[in-house]
Amino acid sequence: MDPLLSRTNAEAHLYMDLHPCTCGETRFPRDSAVVALDDGDLASRYTGACAGCGQEREFLFRLPPTATAAGGGFRYGGDEPSQLLDPGEWLLVSDAYAGQVPADPGGGEAGQRARAALTRAVAALDEVGKFIPPDAAVVPANAFTSDRGRQLHQREPGRFRRDRLAAIRDAYAGMLERLA
Repeated sequence: MDPLLSRTNAEAHLYMDLHPCTCGETRFPRDSAVVALDDGDLASRYTGACAGCGQEREFLFRLPPTATAAGGGFRYGGDEPSQLLDPGEWLLVSDAYAGQVPADPGGGEAGQRARAALTRAVAALDEVGKFIPPDAAVVPANAFTSDRGRQLHQREPGRFRRDRLAAIRDAYAGMLERLA
């Protein structure tokens, strides 16, 4: 099987977090190495024993031909849609991060955790938007490739409208500004 493209380390780690071992555990110490593929491209290989059952786990991700630009804050990838996660999975990730933010996180360490979670929630929403064609208002149904992504789209198709995604993103960005 041809390794899927991981645009950033953050995207690769998120993918591994979302794909548990057969025992259900997601944690494993991740040793990593850059390896050459048969076609000459480079890949990141992550290996380690499952923290739950000890089974060896391995993930292999093709590296992009050029590195994603580092400026502009936290991002999961470049301008192109993810090959690892579908738009439904990205929206679930955004929901999970936003759900970690208390109504009034205050300052200090709690405020830092809230800012980190909201930053990742916004970045995940940005990933959903990358699946919307320039001349469209919604994520097309054929973009959903995972069971959980398709299920979310079937339950709540309106959440994948460009205008609704922008409104949620703006709300999260506003919360981030207030936490700064």
